[in-house]
Amino acid sequence: MTYIIVIIISIIIVFTVLILSVMTTSKAYTYKHTIDPIQETAEEKKKAVSADEKQGREN
Repeated sequence: MTYIIVIIISIIIVFTVLILSVMTTSKAYTYKHTIDPIQETAEEKKKAVSADEKQGREN
């Protein structure tokens, strides 16, 4: 008789963990992720400045 009680309690625990896992995974997939914009490096800024200077000379 005690084996049956242990099996029933074990099944309840397994289903509880399964349900919580599915709920957590579902919530994680619905989360809207955001990405920070990429900051310009010093080298990219130099290229932008030199490109602006070239356009200024041409005009």
